[in-house]
Amino acid sequence: MVAKPRPTEITLHQQSGMLDLAFDDGRKFSLPVEYLRVFSPSAEVRGHGPGQEVLQVGKRNVGVKAVEPVGVYAVKFVFSDGHDTGIYSWDYLHELGTKHESNWKTYLARLEHAGKSRDP
Repeated sequence: MVAKPRPTEITLHQQSGMLDLAFDDGRKFSLPVEYLRVFSPSAEVRGHGPGQEVLQVGKRNVGVKAVEPVGVYAVKFVFSDGHDTGIYSWDYLHELGTKHESNWKTYLARLEHAGKSRDP
């Protein structure tokens, strides 16, 4: 069985709106808070099944008010827009880091297609 990556460092930079992550597999990611918010693993964002995703708009200036541990396997972010229901497992954070570029391109294309904006 292959060990799943675990974070060795998590640093939230309030001013730049970036979350830096280092994992025990050597990977390091710097993820924008806006990206974390629009890709929240919550049912409110992802829906309860394929095709039920809710496009998140106007999140460019969202911040993080708090980062709360969830057991030894995840964290929960309390965002400045009041969203606080997503549980970000270590696996999911690693996946968000690995797929950041492609996820972001897809998100921007969905916004454009819907005629929506990242601006509040």
